[in-house]
Amino acid sequence: MEERSAQEVLQWALGKFGDRIALASSFQAEDMVILDMMTQLVPKPRVFTIDTGRLPQETYDLIDRVRERYGIAVEVLFPDRELVEEMVREHGVNLFYRGVKLRERCCWVRKVEPLKRALKDLDAWITGLRREQWDSRKGVRKVEVDQVHGGIIKVNPLVDWTWEQVWDYVRARGIPYNILYDRGYRSIGCAPCTRPVKPGEHPRAGRWWWEQGSGKECGLHVTG
Repeated sequence: MEERSAQEVLQWALGKFGDRIALASSFQAEDMVILDMMTQLVPKPRVFTIDTGRLPQETYDLIDRVRERYGIAVEVLFPDRELVEEMVREHGVNLFYRGVKLRERCCWVRKVEPLKRALKDLDAWITGLRREQWDSRKGVRKVEVDQVHGGIIKVNPLVDWTWEQVWDYVRARGIPYNILYDRGYRSIGCAPCTRPVKPGEHPRAGRWWWEQGSGKECGLHVTG
């Protein structure tokens, strides 16, 4: 699959797995490109998202625009209420600012645990990972076996795309995107953990900017 285009990879994946494959979308620009491609291949592609409870309003607005444009019932998963309540009771609402371990716990409760539930009934999932996003993603391939989630298939059709290619597609197709990009954001996650990127900074510098020497990952995309 490494030599195939993003559209060809998606066509293969959707044909092979049918309704047992879904796009995991946080509605980044990459996810919007993939979603747009998917709608050209199948009438009603499956798309799920994880509402952490701390997303920017602009992300919620985009989800509504996606529903309206593509007629897709986005599957929304929420964190386990008891896990969130226990975490907040023990460490406070904004625990992530007090250390990497606490931030990782918050990410696990609000993101990773819901992802595990989303994937348990799937044979494959699709992501918007790109190799140039971060050092930990340089080895990502277009099609992988996801051993962390029971050996299902993980499809990453845009791994060899550049940031410029993503936005060329967005503009050419006139597809909706998160307006936070127009305000200097380059990677959009939870509101308290995301800020605009300053001139000359790495695109992922706006995520957990107070951390020093961390992997800048939330745990959704790990190898093992």
